[in-house]
Amino acid sequence: MRNYFYSLLRKYLSLFILPQNSVVEVDPTSSLLVGAMPQGKVAFRNAPEEIALATNFREGAVLPVKSIYEARPDYLVISGLIHYERDIQGLLGSLHKMCHRETRLVLTYYSSLWRPFTNLASKLGLRRKLPESNWLAHEDIKNLLELENFELIRLDHKILFPFYVPVVSNFFNRYLAPLPLFKIFCLLNIAVARPLVDEVNKKQAIPSVSIVVPARNESGNIDNIVKRIPTMGPNDEIIFIEGNSTDDTWQAIQAAHARYGQERPILIAQQSGKGKGDAVRKGFGLATNEILMILDADMTVPPEDLPKFYHAIRDGKGEFINGTRLVYPMEKEAMRFFNLLGNKFFAIAFSFVLGQRFKDTLCGTKVISRSNYLQLAKNRSFFGDFDPFGDFDLIFGAARMGLKIVEVPICYRERVYGETNISRWRHGAILLAMLIFSAKRIKFL
Repeated sequence: MRNYFYSLLRKYLSLFILPQNSVVEVDPTSSLLVGAMPQGKVAFRNAPEEIALATNFREGAVLPVKSIYEARPDYLVISGLIHYERDIQGLLGSLHKMCHRETRLVLTYYSSLWRPFTNLASKLGLRRKLPESNWLAHEDIKNLLELENFELIRLDHKILFPFYVPVVSNFFNRYLAPLPLFKIFCLLNIAVARPLVDEVNKKQAIPSVSIVVPARNESGNIDNIVKRIPTMGPNDEIIFIEGNSTDDTWQAIQAAHARYGQERPILIAQQSGKGKGDAVRKGFGLATNEILMILDADMTVPPEDLPKFYHAIRDGKGEFINGTRLVYPMEKEAMRFFNLLGNKFFAIAFSFVLGQRFKDTLCGTKVISRSNYLQLAKNRSFFGDFDPFGDFDLIFGAARMGLKIVEVPICYRERVYGETNISRWRHGAILLAMLIFSAKRIKFL
C-alpha cells in the first residue's frame, strides 16, 4: 500500500513541480521528493522554533538555521506533516519567511473520513503506526493559511483506492476520483497556496507593459488602437503582429508606425506561421517589458479597459489576468447565441479540469508577467503545440504552475470594422479536442 500510495503522490506533485524548479520538502517521513527529484532538498523540523535544511536526505547534511531563510525555493512541500504538528500556524509562519513572491506552498493531508480506515491499516501492518493527532477540515486549512498570509489557489482531491489492484486501482483513482460525486470520498487532499508578500512600503519601479496586438484583416482598426490604448507604465510598447491578411492591414500598420512611432514605442512584424497563437508567441518573443498583454485588433474589448488588467497584476491581485465578457450586458451583435452557449459550456468545463474558476475562457485579452511567461514557455510541450488561438496555451500553463487566476469583467462591444476570424463549428471542435487532451494531462492522471 505504502509504495503504491507514494508513487501516486509523486505523480500528482510532478504535475506542478517542474524540472527547473527548486524544491524544499519539510520533515518528510520518506525521501518522497528527494528520491525522485535531483533539485529537491529536505527541511527537518526538529523543534517548534527551528527548521534545519538538509542538502542530502540520505547523508543528513545540515545547513545553519539562518541559511534556510536564504533558500527561497520555488516550491515548499509539506507532505502529511500537519497531522503530527502541534503548532501548524507557527510552522506556516516560519515557512513564509522562506518564500519569494512566486514560491508555491504544496500541502498534502488526509480526509477525516478515512481516519478509521488509516487506524485499521496501521493495526493490520499495512502502513506504519503514525500518531496522527490532527484531522483538519478544508476550512481549517484555508483559515490557517490565511492567518499566516498564504492564499489558497487550488485544492485537488485524489486517491479513492489506496491499494494496488491491476485495472481496478487505475479505474478508481484516475477516472472516478476527480468526479464531483466521488471526490468527497478521496483519501488525499493537495492544497496549493501562494504567499502574500507585503510590498506596500517597498520602493519599486513602476512596471511597463508590452501590448501584443495580433491583426488579420483589421486595417480599419489600426489607427484607433494606437490612439485609444492608454498609458499604464512609463515605457509601454505596442507590438503589432500582422498575420496573412487579404486586405491592407500590413500597410496600415506600417503607416501607424511611421505616424506615431516618435510619440510612443511601436514594434511591428509579420508572422511566418498561421493563427493567433503563433502571432501571440511571436509578439511575446519581441516584448521587452515586465508585463505582457494581448489585445485583439477587433477592439470588441475596449482598449480603455486595459488599465483594469494592469492594476490587477501590478497590485498582486492575480498572476494571470483573464478578461470575461459574460458579466456585464454586451452589445446586441457582439456575440451570437450559439457562440454564447459555447462560451458558457467551455467555461464550466475548463473550470472543472483546471481547478480554478473561469467564467469566460475565450476572451482574447489576457495578461501575465514576463517572468511567468518564460517559465510557462519552457514547458509548453507538456500540453502540445496545437492551440491556434494562443489563449489556452496560456490558461493551461498558468493553471499548471499554480498561478493565481483573476478575471476582469469588461463591456463586450460590437465590431465596427471587418468580420470575425473565428469559425464557430470548426474552432469549437478544436476547443473540444483541447479540453479532452488537457483533462487527460491534468485532471484524470
